[in-house]
Amino acid sequence: MPALCRRLFQLVLLTAFVLAAALPVRAEEPKYEPLPGEGKTCKIGSSDYSFVYKFDKKPQLGVSILKLQVTDKAGGQVTALKITGDSGMPSMRGHHDSGPVEFKLNKKGDYLLPVDVVMPGGWDVRLEFSKDGQVIYRGSINFDV
Repeated sequence: MPALCRRLFQLVLLTAFVLAAALPVRAEEPKYEPLPGEGKTCKIGSSDYSFVYKFDKKPQLGVSILKLQVTDKAGGQVTALKITGDSGMPSMRGHHDSGPVEFKLNKKGDYLLPVDVVMPGGWDVRLEFSKDGQVIYRGSINFDV
């Protein structure tokens, strides 16, 4: 009888390992650096780039436009980066998120993103800056409506 119990225990243990291996592994959420207020210069990681952001109006219910002006070390305007923004409510992550949306360039070389605020509360826009297909910086703008 002890051999049968040992064999049954081994089978249960093996089944548990197989089931555990089949569970999906959650990727670690990327870190987003909190950004200072509108109009302040924000360095883009260790690159020679920086940016300033502002909204076209104080964020409120409805759509506001987020504008970024990216510059290089010499102060020249930069338009070669890919920038995406994901707006949502941190307290309800996944319920009102826009998903990653690419900023559009206007004729002046400013990066623009519509931010649709659908309910009052705390909101954020998570920014991701990429160059040559590589993410070089992640930052987060937080605001209340």
